Amino acid sequence: MTAPSSSSETRSTSMWLWGTAFLVLAMMLAGRHGPADYAYPPRTVQTGAAAASGAAYPVGKHLPRARPERLLIPKIAVDAPFSDLIIGPTGHLQPPAADDTNLVGWYAHGASPGETGTAIIAGHVDTTTSAAVFANLSELEKGDRFYVTRADGRKASFVVDDAEKFEKDDFPDQRVYADTGQAQARLITCAGDYDHKAKDYTENLVVFAHLV
Repeated sequence: MTAPSSSSETRSTSMWLWGTAFLVLAMMLAGRHGPADYAYPPRTVQTGAAAASGAAYPVGKHLPRARPERLLIPKIAVDAPFSDLIIGPTGHLQPPAADDTNLVGWYAHGASPGETGTAIIAGHVDTTTSAAVFANLSELEKGDRFYVTRADGRKASFVVDDAEKFEKDDFPDQRVYADTGQAQARLITCAGDYDHKAKDYTENLVVFAHLV
């Protein structure tokens, strides 16, 4: 879904900012559409929380760690390369290329897609000129499949468990980002209406999936 256009406002390409806090990963997906902005709300992601807390998760089906190469979502015609999202000198995650409409990013120091844990994959919903890679993400439903080709030559196959939209001021941090003994993935983008006054989308769309 793209933001509604306005003759009085010109939007630049979206960006993400992610940060860290203490021993857990604090993630902030922020979109900048100056002068209008849309943003993912700041969120705490408990990557490695099992080790930190001493909790033990039963390990389910999973693949060894390998960097992702392409995200394939046949239902919505997505075939996009991955960009590593890394933490820069400011303590925030550097954004992927802002002018590429067909690019997804993954948190490269978190779980890789197919590895045990929660792999975070984020994509633009639009740019200044057109819809972007996750413009039709809301069409995914329970039972749909998507795939991640990996540098080790394997293809990680995921099935969608749920797809939900959340108000930005009521985002379920633990549900989206909590550690897990399964190989899971989250596809995340902005959603809802674009509020020109607030310079922000009103919601986030999260697709929940697990490795099969």
